[in-house]
Amino acid sequence: MASKPSIPKGTRDFSPIEVSKRNYIISIMRKHFEKYGFQPIETPSFENSDTLMGKYGEEGDRLIFKILNSGDYLDKVPTEELQTINYKQLTGKISEKALRYDLTVPFARYVVQHQNEIEFPFKRYQIQPVWRADRPQKGRFREFYQCDADVVGSTSLWQEVELVQLYDSVFTELCLEGVTIKINNRKILSGIAEVIGASDKLIDFTVALDKLDKIGEDGVKKEMIEKGISEVALEKVQPLFNFTGTISEKIDKLSILLDSSEEGKKGIEELRFICETVSKLGLLKANLDLDVTLARGLNYYTGAIFEVSAPKTVAMGSIGGGGRYDDLTGIFGLKNMSGVGISFGLDRIYLVLEELNLFPETVTTSTKVMFLNFGESQAFEAMKAITELRSKNIKSELYPDNAKIDKQFKHAERRNIPYVVKEIVDGKFTLKNILSGNQTAVSLEELIIELQ
Repeated sequence: MASKPSIPKGTRDFSPIEVSKRNYIISIMRKHFEKYGFQPIETPSFENSDTLMGKYGEEGDRLIFKILNSGDYLDKVPTEELQTINYKQLTGKISEKALRYDLTVPFARYVVQHQNEIEFPFKRYQIQPVWRADRPQKGRFREFYQCDADVVGSTSLWQEVELVQLYDSVFTELCLEGVTIKINNRKILSGIAEVIGASDKLIDFTVALDKLDKIGEDGVKKEMIEKGISEVALEKVQPLFNFTGTISEKIDKLSILLDSSEEGKKGIEELRFICETVSKLGLLKANLDLDVTLARGLNYYTGAIFEVSAPKTVAMGSIGGGGRYDDLTGIFGLKNMSGVGISFGLDRIYLVLEELNLFPETVTTSTKVMFLNFGESQAFEAMKAITELRSKNIKSELYPDNAKIDKQFKHAERRNIPYVVKEIVDGKFTLKNILSGNQTAVSLEELIIELQ
C-alpha cells in the first residue's frame, strides 16, 4: 500500500479561497507600488552561492538552502576530504547554487548586471517567493513570499519619507488599523557602539539588541556578554532598555547620549528629517515610532531601518521591514550606488487579516452564476448565454454533466455560487438566488443587468 503523501515542514498548499485572498493582498500592493512609480522585475528562484553567502551575517548564512550540484555531486571531491568533518569546505565543492534568502541581494546583483540598461534612480518592485531554513512556527515559514519596493541611485531622504507613506497607503486600503512603523538608523547604533567602547563588536551588539522583544533585557545582556561586550559597556547602554517618550523627546535624548559621536549625530539628523517630514505630511492610519533597539540582523543596512508591527490585538511578529543600504551593490563591484527599500510580509499580513476578519466577502466569490445541465440541447443554449455573460466580465459556468438536479444544486451551494439558472424556455432564463430562494424568469438582457 502506497504511503500517504506529505509536504516538507514549513511549506503549505493553498486552496482556491486562500489563493484568492493572497491575490487580493498582492493586487493592492501592486496597485500602490505602481502608483508610487515602482516598476516590476523578477529574478531566478536560485542564485550562485557566492552571490548570497556572506551577505546576511553568520546567522543568515546558516539559513540559506543549498542546492546540490547536478549529476555526481561528489565527483570533484577527493576521497580523503569525504572522511573529514569540515562541512563548510565540503559544501563549497558539492553545492554551487542556493535558493534565494531574500529579494534584496538578488536585486543588487540585478542592478550591477544590468546597470547599462537601467535609468537611475531606479524604482523597482518584486513579488516572489524566498526560502529560509528556519524553525517553522506560527507566521514563520521556510517558503514564503516577499513583496519588496526599492529605490537605487539616490541618497535623498525623501525616498525614506515616501516608503513610510507607501506602507501607510497599503495598510490603509487593507483596512488594517493600529499598525506601527518602527524606525531607527544604523548610524545611531554605530554611534552607541562607539560611545560605549564596543565599535569592534557592532554586529554582535546590534544582533543581540534586535532580540529585545523576544528574549527580554536579561537575555540581551547575557548574549552581549557572551559575545565579549563588557559590563561597563552594558551600564552605558542601560538607558536604551527603557527608552520612552515622543519621537521628538527620544531624538533629544539620543542627541545627549551621542554628543561625542559624529556618526551618531549624522544618524540623528537623518531621523529628525524623516520623522518631522512624515509628521507634517501626515499618515492615514499607521503610526510612526522611533525604536532605538531596532537593529535588524541583516548587516548591510547603513542608514534608516524600518520594521512594521501588526496591531497589538494580534499575536504576530513584524509584518514588514527594510532600510537604507548605501553600498550593497559594492559587494558586486558597483560602488557609490545607494539604495533604500522596504518589504511586506505577505504570509503574516494574510494571517493578521484573517484573524481580524478583514477580507471582503467578494474576495472569495468565484463563479457568479452556474447553469444547470438538462442535456445537450439546453446545454448548448446555456453555453451561448454563458459566452455572452463572460464577454461582460460575469463569472459564469455550466455544470458539465447531465446529473441529478439535486446534485447540481448542492455543488453550487458547496462552492458558494450565489445564483443558478435552472432552465431556459422560449428565451427566458429561470434565475434562482440560492441564499434567498427567490427565483424569476428573465431575458438575457435582464439576466446580465441582474448579475452585474
